[in-house]
Amino acid sequence: MSNNNIRKSLVASALFGAFALASTSVAANQLSEIHKVGQQNIRASVQSQEKINNIFDQSQELLAEYRQLVEQTENLKVYNNHVAKLVADQNVQLASFDKQIGTIEGTKQGIVPLMYRMVDTLEAFINADMPIDLTNRLARVDRLRAVLGNSAVNTSEMYRLVIEAYQIEKDLGTALVTYTDKLAVDGNEITVNYVYVGRVALLALSLDEKQAWMFNRATGQWQALGEEYVQSTRFAIRVAGKQAAPELLKLPVLAAE
Repeated sequence: MSNNNIRKSLVASALFGAFALASTSVAANQLSEIHKVGQQNIRASVQSQEKINNIFDQSQELLAEYRQLVEQTENLKVYNNHVAKLVADQNVQLASFDKQIGTIEGTKQGIVPLMYRMVDTLEAFINADMPIDLTNRLARVDRLRAVLGNSAVNTSEMYRLVIEAYQIEKDLGTALVTYTDKLAVDGNEITVNYVYVGRVALLALSLDEKQAWMFNRATGQWQALGEEYVQSTRFAIRVAGKQAAPELLKLPVLAAE
């Protein structure tokens, strides 16, 4: 090969090498740019995913809040319906109470005069009855009249006391009771022990236990008893005073006509 050819060949090789080096440098720059763009895209993707995740989380929270609000709304509807039913029922009860109050007022207007008549009847009955514990029974009537005129006592309590007094009078029909009081004998008052057996017999015994009397319903007077009844009257008083066991008593009883 000639020197010219060798020289041309070397120049061509140098040009090729320079071109190849330039091409490699360009390719490296392009790869670097591509890498940078890729990194940027990755970062952008990560940021976009984070945004998407945040949006998703927010949407889930909003959905949960929405569901909670829906549930609360339903609960409020149920509660409001319940309250509405209670209010309606209370209105019905109030109307009923108003009606009852009107009835009660009407009842009061009728029962108050009735109680006055009952007290008058009770007093008349006591005065017509055997004089059993007369002082206390008439005092009870006076207390009833005082109660009926007392504004601090309500009508129901007045009525209860009147009925209670009638019950006490009823119980006297089966009671065996003794008490001490005065008895008018021959124009003088003496202290005696009384005993009554239901409304069958009312007897009195002197404190020295030597004399006995019986109330005669037919005459309305006290009459002296014979010696044969003094012992039985004394025993009846002991039984009534819980000082002796009950047993058959021999008492004077007027025969029914």
